[in-house]
Amino acid sequence: MTRILHAFAAVAVVASAPAAAQSASTALDAAIAGAHRSDANKARDRYRNPTATLTFFGLKPNMTVVEISPSGGWYTEILAPVLKDKGTYYAAHNNPAASENAARAVNNFKTKLASDPVYANVKVTSFGKDHYDNLAPAGSADMVLTFRNVHNWHMGGWAPDAFKAFFNALKPGGVLGIEEHRLPEGRPDEQMKTSGYMKVSVVRKMAEDAGFVFAGASEVNANPKDTADHPSGVWTLPPNLRLGDTDRAKYVAIGESDRMTLKFVKPKK
Repeated sequence: MTRILHAFAAVAVVASAPAAAQSASTALDAAIAGAHRSDANKARDRYRNPTATLTFFGLKPNMTVVEISPSGGWYTEILAPVLKDKGTYYAAHNNPAASENAARAVNNFKTKLASDPVYANVKVTSFGKDHYDNLAPAGSADMVLTFRNVHNWHMGGWAPDAFKAFFNALKPGGVLGIEEHRLPEGRPDEQMKTSGYMKVSVVRKMAEDAGFVFAGASEVNANPKDTADHPSGVWTLPPNLRLGDTDRAKYVAIGESDRMTLKFVKPKK
């Protein structure tokens, strides 16, 4: 009888994994197709690959997730509805006390949140230089995510402190997911200070120095058309197109940047 019960338990465990994966996939599909997202934002899905990216990181609807520096809320539009009912979503935006621009960005983000009930449960916290302890309660997060932000912290000289803050916010076993513009390893390090691109080796080292263990990389956000040597750095490409009409068709044809997609884990012990 004991063996039979153990057999049933094993079957239940095996069956639960596909069910959980299906639940996450269904929630993601619904969020990405949602009417709350603008056509302009949906048009960028082909460059940002949100389904494959978030699936690679292991997002589930019952997680506590912190998104670092969500800016205008492109990923907020997807994460908020996925986590709304069963999970918790912290949007760690700018520190509004840092500057008028930072305060304006936070107010604009909150206006967006007030525009649709899908954002009703979003918890807005803050993050910035010398302001690292307000992301979420220490040890509370299952996942910390950041999209195309590491170069800003690196150029500002405080990226290592940011990674330490992420480590502190995560539970043991929690995941850090990073998407970032990718600089070829053979380029001079100095280019990371001006171009908006980062080397994978440098990002990995910062994460590992903070205590994280590398858990894998995905090429889902790779773009082989991007040579990462543009006149105005990564901002030459869409969506910024900083050069205006100069060679516009050329840069539109390249599309958004070549990006690394890296996953790290906070050790359980």
